[in-house]
Amino acid sequence: MALSSETIAKFSRVSTATLTTQLFKRGLRNVFIQDVRRMSAASGNLVGEAFTLRYIPAREDLDQLSVFENPEHPQRKAVETVPPCQVLVMDCRRDARAASGGNILLMRLKVRGVAGVVTDGGLRDSEAIGKMDFPVYGAGGSAPLNLAIHHAVDLNVPIGCGGVAVFPGDVIVGDGEGVVVLPEHLADELADEAVEMTAFEDFVMEQVHMGRSILGLYPATDERTLEDFAAWRAANKR
Repeated sequence: MALSSETIAKFSRVSTATLTTQLFKRGLRNVFIQDVRRMSAASGNLVGEAFTLRYIPAREDLDQLSVFENPEHPQRKAVETVPPCQVLVMDCRRDARAASGGNILLMRLKVRGVAGVVTDGGLRDSEAIGKMDFPVYGAGGSAPLNLAIHHAVDLNVPIGCGGVAVFPGDVIVGDGEGVVVLPEHLADELADEAVEMTAFEDFVMEQVHMGRSILGLYPATDERTLEDFAAWRAANKR
């Protein structure tokens, strides 16, 4: 089920904090990828469906530079086959001792129209990545190439990234806080509710700036809060 342009637009203007709250209400708690932060200059939200790449620990007799001559090598194949508008999510077992990619591969993904990259491993050429206008999330810079620590094995299978289960097609949303993973079947309703929650929190923030107590305001347990919010929405066309 491809994301609609309307749902993508909604996710592009809500925070991962808001989305984790919406998921918490549904009993989903382990949804925020740990120890992964934005590494590039991209300022907008990352939004797209997950296309996964899985690594296992490297083995010296298999992981030689010559493997990159094979166009079917999973890392190389992933770079050339991730569909446009999807997100390449890599499972490096939370091991950042070696890079899971670098700026050349990332530039290829950007040129191909991929939405962005998320890895719980390291990335080399991190200074160059820091200047890229392309959403890249990782565990930090790491100069050694992937073959030193990682052996690429599978494409588009269920993986773990930063301690979170990621299934192909899951919705990935990233912002300055980090990356959240959303089950695909909940995408549309989560987008709608996140937009609503964002509007309410903008109203709350305005009220707090004006000196109003959070009691009865956040959460909205006071009837007057809902009345004031309705008036605020009408005045602000929200």
